[in-house]
Amino acid sequence: MNSKVLVVDADPGVERPVDRPVVDVAVGLLIAPDGHFLLTSRPVGKVYAGYWEFPGGKLEAGESVEQALRRELQEEIGVTIGAAHTWRDSLVDYPHALVRLHFCKVFDWTGALQMREGQQFSWETLPARCAPILPGTVPVLEWLALERGLELN
Repeated sequence: MNSKVLVVDADPGVERPVDRPVVDVAVGLLIAPDGHFLLTSRPVGKVYAGYWEFPGGKLEAGESVEQALRRELQEEIGVTIGAAHTWRDSLVDYPHALVRLHFCKVFDWTGALQMREGQQFSWETLPARCAPILPGTVPVLEWLALERGLELN
């Protein structure tokens, strides 16, 4: 796991309140044996609705990142994951929230995808075809490209 934390300003120029609490979020990169990865769209009614991201959600009190990821992926997309491999963290400064994203790679899961919040899904390769991409997701695609020896434009 990378010990450096990337800080992303999701909307430069937009003022934010000072001393906002950090919201911790577990994020799963479901990676298929052929290297494709799962992106889902943010549902209608949520901030950044229609933007594409890796699935996951907020940690509840007392939960570890892996516990939250298991719960969230079951609730959101209907899959039960095997091991969650912690990978990288980033801090994203959105106008609505300051979010610490804990990214985990997941290579093993059971269950058919069920988009329980009305979102869309797509199995992607690099460069991802889905648009628009959530600002906090953009660096992750760059990290994957670096690992795979690819250049994103």
